[in-house]
Amino acid sequence: MEKTVLGRTGLEVTKLGYGAMEIRGPRVWNGRPVSDEDARRILNEVLDAGINFIDTSYDYGRSEELIGQFISRRRDSYILATKCGCTLVDHGDHDETPHVWTRDNLLHNIETSLRRMKTDYVDLLQLHGPTVQQAEDGRLIEVLKEIQASGKARWIGISSYLPHLPDYIATGAFDTYQIPYSALERAHENLIGAAAATGAGAIIRGGVGQGEPGAGRGLADRWTHWEAAKLDELREEGESRTGFMLRFTLTHPNLSTTIVGTKNPAHLHENIRDAARGKLPADVYAEAKRRLDAAGCAPLTPAAAERVEP
Repeated sequence: MEKTVLGRTGLEVTKLGYGAMEIRGPRVWNGRPVSDEDARRILNEVLDAGINFIDTSYDYGRSEELIGQFISRRRDSYILATKCGCTLVDHGDHDETPHVWTRDNLLHNIETSLRRMKTDYVDLLQLHGPTVQQAEDGRLIEVLKEIQASGKARWIGISSYLPHLPDYIATGAFDTYQIPYSALERAHENLIGAAAATGAGAIIRGGVGQGEPGAGRGLADRWTHWEAAKLDELREEGESRTGFMLRFTLTHPNLSTTIVGTKNPAHLHENIRDAARGKLPADVYAEAKRRLDAAGCAPLTPAAAERVEP
């Protein structure tokens, strides 16, 4: 597995990471049922394949619990990232996940996450999508640094998106930024480089085409863009659309890692094979971006980014 350095953290991460939201279980976000055996198998196969970056969150249902149950004994084999600012509220047949941006809740989150995952520390603790105003009102960066000073988190980051991301990057306060991006969601393309320029690591989510729910950037027309750009013409023989999108994401020069989730071992190994093909050839990458630009799927300019509504 190809590795790179996660910004100023100095951590060597595999460029293909694992997103553990897919093992959240049936109670969160319309459910994703997973048996203990399915979770045990996929988590261990992730590590057996050499993937060493696992991303989860306090509000990913059973995800943290299953990580602790099935791979805590292999803690030295992976770099562990989770998110905070979250809650899980029992609504009978499902759980709601409102955010609570207070010091007390962040401290509760990290203590609970560590207990669930059976570890003394996480390598990376990330704010889970607050607005800039919420972060300022809750003095959240100070709380993250307090947790970091306690040794319970080695590094601090944020999962964010437009219109908030440029302001967070400007603070220079975070060691990593988790950003939505793929060939079919290119709004943040230039901000990945801006984040990296601060010395931070860039963690990409949605790198095989999954959009960020509720963030005002729906991808209902993503295949319209794909068809309009005629990207099928650029795929190698035997390469799937998902494989091409993964390689497109991995070709971004400022990417540290992209987190791709699945609970299906066959899909995991497909992702590994696609990543093993390496970056897209320079001419194919340039042509794909040219075609996507022409199809109306282009990065936002700084001026356009400023006009994005929350």
